[in-house]
Amino acid sequence: MAESAIGSVLGNVSTLAVQETTFLCGVYLEVGFLKDELRRLKSYLKSADAKRRSGDELVATWVSQIRDAAYQAENAIEAADYMEKRNRLKKGFMGAISRYARLPSDLIALHTIGAEIQHVRRKTSEIFDSANRLKINLDTSDVDKVLIGDEYPQDYGIMHQNFEDVDLVGFGDEYKEIVGKLVDKENITLSVVSIVAMGGAGKTTLSRKVYTSSSVKQHFEATSWVTVSQKFKGIDLLKDIMKQIMGGRDESIAKMNEYEVGKEIHDFLLQKRYLVVLDDVWETDTWDQINRRVKAFPDATNGSRILLTTRKEDVANHVQMPTYVHHLNKLDEEKSWELFSCKALPSYKRSVIRDVDEFEKLGRKLAKKCDGLPLARAVLGGYLSKNLNAQTWSNILSDWPSTKNGQMMRDILARSYKDLPNHYLRACLLYLAAFPEDWVIYVSDLIELWIAESFIPHTPNHILEETAHNYVTELAQRSLVQVVGRSTSHGWIDTIRIHDILHDWCIEEARHDGFLDAIYKTAGQAGASSSSSDNLMSYRFSFQTLSDQISPATPNVRSLLGFKLSSVSLPKLRFLRVLCIENSTLKDFSSVIGGCIHLRLLRLRYCEGVALPSSIGKLLYLQTIELRNSALDSQPQVPNSLWDIPTLRHVYLGNGFSPPPPGRSVRLQPKELQSFVLDIYPADTDFRYHDMMIFLGQLNQLAAFSLSIHPNIPAEVLDIFANMPHLVDIALYRFDVVDKLPAEFPQSVRRLVLRADVMKQDPMSILEKLPCLVVVHLSGYKGQTMCCSSQGFPRLQELELVNFSTEEWGMEVGAMPKLSHLELIWCMKMSKLPDGLLHLPSLNRLTLGHMDQISEDDITRKELRQKGCKLETLSENLT
Repeated sequence: MAESAIGSVLGNVSTLAVQETTFLCGVYLEVGFLKDELRRLKSYLKSADAKRRSGDELVATWVSQIRDAAYQAENAIEAADYMEKRNRLKKGFMGAISRYARLPSDLIALHTIGAEIQHVRRKTSEIFDSANRLKINLDTSDVDKVLIGDEYPQDYGIMHQNFEDVDLVGFGDEYKEIVGKLVDKENITLSVVSIVAMGGAGKTTLSRKVYTSSSVKQHFEATSWVTVSQKFKGIDLLKDIMKQIMGGRDESIAKMNEYEVGKEIHDFLLQKRYLVVLDDVWETDTWDQINRRVKAFPDATNGSRILLTTRKEDVANHVQMPTYVHHLNKLDEEKSWELFSCKALPSYKRSVIRDVDEFEKLGRKLAKKCDGLPLARAVLGGYLSKNLNAQTWSNILSDWPSTKNGQMMRDILARSYKDLPNHYLRACLLYLAAFPEDWVIYVSDLIELWIAESFIPHTPNHILEETAHNYVTELAQRSLVQVVGRSTSHGWIDTIRIHDILHDWCIEEARHDGFLDAIYKTAGQAGASSSSSDNLMSYRFSFQTLSDQISPATPNVRSLLGFKLSSVSLPKLRFLRVLCIENSTLKDFSSVIGGCIHLRLLRLRYCEGVALPSSIGKLLYLQTIELRNSALDSQPQVPNSLWDIPTLRHVYLGNGFSPPPPGRSVRLQPKELQSFVLDIYPADTDFRYHDMMIFLGQLNQLAAFSLSIHPNIPAEVLDIFANMPHLVDIALYRFDVVDKLPAEFPQSVRRLVLRADVMKQDPMSILEKLPCLVVVHLSGYKGQTMCCSSQGFPRLQELELVNFSTEEWGMEVGAMPKLSHLELIWCMKMSKLPDGLLHLPSLNRLTLGHMDQISEDDITRKELRQKGCKLETLSENLT
């Protein structure tokens, strides 16, 4: 991973705007020399890494010195670049002086920067001398590829297969059996269904397929899924369950004690038929800990169930209630090959293979070596699909280790990791160690982190986010991440998770390389990790379920991520680039964050004690700021200087936002700002809506825009879209009255969410003309008739209509040719389903929510079912 450190540094410093004309010539030359030496150091790393992994402690120390020197070099170069950027942005007389002369403070800063660069150059010189003594050969080959969409079009175009269905090959009968046990109407007592198998056998994958099945969702009135694992606290599990089944706000639940949470859950579930999944239970006393203060899961004799997965049979049998234990069997040889071939030889690649029979012969032997473990088959299959060379397959077979399963899995994971196309992608994979076990990771959040960490290279004809999405796709194709959901509007992978065995491997590998250290606190004991065996110091830290002072072991830390923290006090970290904290109270935050001039990402979710300094505009590298659902203490809560930052790409704000004065120009660069999300409850009637409209009108470079104002959005907001030609995603919650939609919506819009209490004009006549629309969610239309004309909505795939008063919905033949999912919710005046639904060639799913007036005998409903369209009904409270 030292190679990744060097690579990301070089990629980053190449974009820094240090210019000879504005800097002392000596410092400029030193910067150039330092870049050259870093490139030279990088070429040593491949041969050095092999020696380090073989156990050579001297080489391990040498590699760590390269990494440290690279980070120090980036800090020094960026300090020079920062001073240049700051001077360019200064206004008035002092700005003119700083641009054309040297203030004393600048000269002092330049001297300090020059001294730091000289220090790093001395270190690199010593590193070169060490390489000669250690006999590390210079590797001049440059085999790293930059992974972009144009280089892998044949792979990235084939990403619409259902990954979970592929992973469940061979488990069809067991899936049906477990679903049957859960929805058994004859067994009305509360009971447990336990799935027992070793790690990597497919317990969680099978359970999730069961949990998300339509029969299970329709049978149970309340459902919850929590991952227990080895590091858990009973109260945290109960709070997670409460949030899922009751939808409570995080801030109110956080203040409740264990008894209060358990009692709330008990009283709520007493009136429901429920399913609670406890995934990955390790200890027999887990059930006792969850129920020690109050019996959280009542038996209302209505057929409620607990689904439990574990690696230990004694855990499955410990729960004191009727229990069905299902031992998940390893797949037989034929089923193992069926799953393995789906991964290693997918159908879209078979056509380009000259001798498929030879690959199948080798593949069957390799599948057998995986000993029936789905994870092993999936990861190895993903690796082999990227290496369609018979000799490579044969070499793996001949070199196969004769060790037990644990080491076998480690060898497969290490091989797949090493085979990733470049060091950027390897860094992206290891970064997943920062998230808690079984965490559902939103890809948009992850991509913003990767970009802030400089793991995504600049590539021709691609914005950073596009390249990063391709990275996620690559990891999914190799089965190194599990796909949870995908975006209908873009087709991109939307949410992922990482298997707990692979997660453990990433944690160990990241810690061993000094790349990232995960520090946590278990139930009753501190679980702070130790650094790697070769005493490498990490520059990134992930803290989980800790409280009080966060104290990384080095003041040079670059990234801090915190999950489920209670109250924390941050040290002053001069070189911090990423700060991501959720569910915590922050102390003395303003004094710390103001000095983090290198900061790229600031994400604070559900936090208290957040005070932004008025000098926030000095963070000239800040790309992402997210403060939604956090309580801001500063005045003004979101300083106007924020809008002076030229590098902002994604802005997510909640209460505390106030628009800049109308006479103040916004310096945001048109090509930088991609997303703006605002969710506010204006506290008084003095909120400057007019100023907000002027401000929003300047953001004409946006690709994604979401606005939520309570109680209502001003209707004039719709007028700004005529000046936003690049918008792809629009979400508006919620209007009071919308007389009519604007005639000039951006032609590029793919997703539109528009909630209104009253919408007077038929929205279809405007929206059906938008050529790129894929997803539309609308509410509030009060007209009696609605019409979709022929050729309207050419690309629409998902349509949701809520609270429509439509009685007649006309659909001409040819309308909505690609619509696959239609949701009708609270459309109470629609006495029958429109006949036109039968003419939609792609409709395969119809969801009716609170539409009891549409009977089972509805003619259109019957004919849709006969055509194979899946019909669902929703009776839960919907918002």
